[in-house]
Parts: sequence; structure tokens; C-alpha cells
Amino acid sequence: MKFLCVSDQIDPLVYSSSVKDRYGDVDAVFCAGDLSMEYVDFIVDSLGKPTFFVFGNHDLKEYSYYRKRSFLEASPAVHFGISDIEHGHGADYASNRNIRCKKLLFKREDGTLSPLLISGVSGSMRYNNGQAQFTEQQMKRQLLALVPGLLWNKLRYGRYCDIFLTHASPRHIHDKEDPCHKGFECFNWFIKKFSPGIMLHGHIHLYDLQTQRRTVSENTTVINVYSHIIVEYEPQLKKGETGGARVSVCTG
Repeated sequence: MKFLCVSDQIDPLVYSSSVKDRYGDVDAVFCAGDLSMEYVDFIVDSLGKPTFFVFGNHDLKEYSYYRKRSFLEASPAVHFGISDIEHGHGADYASNRNIRCKKLLFKREDGTLSPLLISGVSGSMRYNNGQAQFTEQQMKRQLLALVPGLLWNKLRYGRYCDIFLTHASPRHIHDKEDPCHKGFECFNWFIKKFSPGIMLHGHIHLYDLQTQRRTVSENTTVINVYSHIIVEYEPQLKKGETGGARVSVCTG
């Protein structure tokens, strides 16, 4: 399964009349924050693929609208296409929710189908009391609210989460030491406990695109999707296994 992942920058290769020629073969799009909703709209309209987004710490004009609805969306019943949340932009808000996307299916070894499992949170570390900024404790509480749905995933599908979509990075993985760009330690806890196949984040700008943007932590591949990147993903769906995946990354 192939994903177009974007964050933090309106990329001219994506925001282009030829975007469908370049990326029309992707299965889904993941937007990791600090992007205008107009840009997200353009991607949805141009590619017509399932698109999932979280907010960062900038471009927050519509954050309060989505935030009020998202905290009720972490229950086991939520999956893509049946949630009560309004999708005014055609993209699915993934923050504070467990999404079971039945438009994106993997085949298990026994031949049964399993949906793509997506969980996410918005925002960055608190640094000036702005919107979508959180302390470590506040972010940990948001992750804890996802736990019932993650446990249901494990019982139903044999794994907790395929895609963990965030804006900020985990502490000491791709992050910086200034107050704004420090990562969250609780993201490392989430990785250790729930073994998402991949974690997609933004927030950390890559001025040298040769900078490392992929790190394996526990059974999770953590990827900085700054600007845009193509990720090919296939989860392990063997009975009794949790986490782990075949992942390839391309910046083209």
C-alpha cells in the first residue's frame, strides 16, 4: 500500500496541475500538520483518495471546530465512513481518534481482510500557550483516551495500530532541544506499548533533505514527512504478532 505524506510546507511538486500524474497511484494521503486546509482541500480534490490529517501548531483557523468533536471519537465504534464527525473538507480528522478504514484493506494469511488502523493526535509541546500546544502530561492524557479503542483493535484484528499520525516527534527521535521542537516522551511510551507499524510526524523542518528522516524504534518505523514523502507500507498480519511492517520511503 502506497501513501503520500505531507507536512509543514506547501510543496510545488504536490501543489501542481500535474499532481495526479505524479501521485495518482497512491492509496491514501496523510497530512501531519502545519498545512492550510485549502492545501488539504486541493490534495483531496486532485487525487480523490482517502486523506487523513492532524493539526500542528500553525495554520489553526479551523482547529477549534475539529477539536470539539474529536475528543468523542476514540471509541471502538469509529471507523472511516461511519463516524458522526462532519467532514467539511473531504479529509478525515485523525486526532484523538481510532479510525478503522474499511476503504483500505489488507489480506491476512488466512485470506480474511483487515482494515488499515489509524490513530493520531495534533499539536506540539507547549512553548508560548498557543493553540494546539500541550504539556507532556496533557498529551499523555490524550493518548490514554485512545487506549480502549486500541485494545478493541487488538482483540478484533490482532494488532493495535498500523499508522500513528502526529505533528510532533517522539523525544530524542528527530526532535530539537529548543522548547518548541522538543518531542514528547509519551510518544515513546505509545510506540513501546502499542507497536504501530509506522509513526508519521512533521514539525521538524529539514533544510538539508539528506538529513535522516527515518528511524526504527522498537517495532515502529518513525518517519519525518516534512514537505512530502512517499511511504510504501505492508503490515505484519501473521497470527499472534503485533507491530512490525515492511516499509520503504522515497522522497521523489
